[in-house]
Amino acid sequence: MDNVSPLPARATQVAFTRLELDRILSLYGRMVAAGHWRDYAIDLGAKTASFSAFRRAAENPEVRVVKDPALRLKQGEWILFGEGGVVLKRGQDLANVLAPIERRLVKLVEA
Repeated sequence: MDNVSPLPARATQVAFTRLELDRILSLYGRMVAAGHWRDYAIDLGAKTASFSAFRRAAENPEVRVVKDPALRLKQGEWILFGEGGVVLKRGQDLANVLAPIERRLVKLVEA
């Protein structure tokens, strides 16, 4: 009985809430309807959660929305990355971070 070790602690995982995921997938659906995006990927990790949108399945993501709770009190927990990994927007509010994509959607629909 001396060789009994305790179970390892359960690993924490960052995830999107239902409302966050609903807002992101709503935007994704509208971009698909506009014919701009065709695929997506969700990555839930120990420190961050990310949603990536692709024009085609074999490419690098066109945009990536990352939730990083460790930055909540500093720069904001939401980060929007562009195609080359460039930070397009940071903030506390998901709607504000997604605003550049919303504007692009309006331009796509008007054209």
